[in-house]
Amino acid sequence: MFTGIIQDVGHTRHIKHEQQQSHMTFETNLDMSGWQLGDSVAVDGCCLTITDFPSKNTWSATLSLETLKLTTFSHAKIGKKVNMEPALCVGDALGGHIVTGHVDGLAQVKNITNIGEHKAFTFVAPQELARYIVKKGSVTLNGTSLTVNDVDECCFTVNLIPHTLSHTNLGQLQENDRVNIETDMFARYVERIMYFQNKSEETK
Repeated sequence: MFTGIIQDVGHTRHIKHEQQQSHMTFETNLDMSGWQLGDSVAVDGCCLTITDFPSKNTWSATLSLETLKLTTFSHAKIGKKVNMEPALCVGDALGGHIVTGHVDGLAQVKNITNIGEHKAFTFVAPQELARYIVKKGSVTLNGTSLTVNDVDECCFTVNLIPHTLSHTNLGQLQENDRVNIETDMFARYVERIMYFQNKSEETK
């Protein structure tokens, strides 16, 4: 589990594509002294498992075809800045919201509006995910926990404060760029429960 509070903006150091998977190495300024093989780190919101420590301040992970299909890693480039957050430990502050690191798909930047030092970003979500996004609810974009300001069909708007703009890679986004999106998992549980309740009513 993660909180959606980004702790470092690292970058992609090495990429090796294979037929059924890809291997990527990331560089970070985080203290890695306590990290171990098998630990989880969210990179742009995608939960990855540490498979190697190639050199100082770097770690590697293997990405499956499913991960590549659903995330921006399908177009990963060396040097690309990525948001990082190590897995939540018991007793850590939950500053954002509960994030699983299981990316649902991609959202696209529709427009960006400057509001003083803030910026309002409007995204277009895939239709199958839009029903899980509600006004004043939580959404995770590139691993960053954000509050939804407004919703209109498949479009939703979030407000990024200066700290978020400067401490994540979201500040570099331009129109038509794509980001990893994870919707609130509680909405999925509610939908599933209601589905079976409706099925039960139909059989009565």
